[in-house]
Amino acid sequence: MRARAHAQVQKTAGIDSALVRSIDFSNPVTLVAAGAALVALVALMMAASARRTLTAVRRDTEILTADASGNSLAGVVASQARDVQSIFEQLAGLGARLEATRVELAAALRHVAVVRYDAFGDMGGRMSFSTALLDDNADGLLITSIHGRSETRTYMKPVARGTCDQLSPEEQQAIEQALGRR
Repeated sequence: MRARAHAQVQKTAGIDSALVRSIDFSNPVTLVAAGAALVALVALMMAASARRTLTAVRRDTEILTADASGNSLAGVVASQARDVQSIFEQLAGLGARLEATRVELAAALRHVAVVRYDAFGDMGGRMSFSTALLDDNADGLLITSIHGRSETRTYMKPVARGTCDQLSPEEQQAIEQALGRR
């Protein structure tokens, strides 16, 4: 066993063989010193391996911690999170504005229908008309113009919930068309 340890020490350390032959390995102090040298050599190899691993880890963490402009990945992610939060806040504001627009739009006179007809049997060309202008609640107004040979008369009637007093068939048709109930 001593010979094998002796050869291992020689091989590992690259020591001159004449120097190794002159060392007395039967002395316990020499054996302890040789063992300590071997342990130191193994520790040195482990330290070199740890250094290589540490260098690789540092190189990998540099990718995570800094880019070419000096910004870290954590900083970029935090900035993106702030931007996303800002977008969510803006989106909530837009939702409130959209709801206000829907309320305003419901009150707009956007349901329109025009019915043209001949008010008198002796006249052609469908010159008379009834126009319904309604909002989403079927409220609005009805404009009727009756064209005759010598005069034209125009009437306006209020419409509430799709109904009105004394409707002609053409006016009723205009309201129904405006509400899409045809």
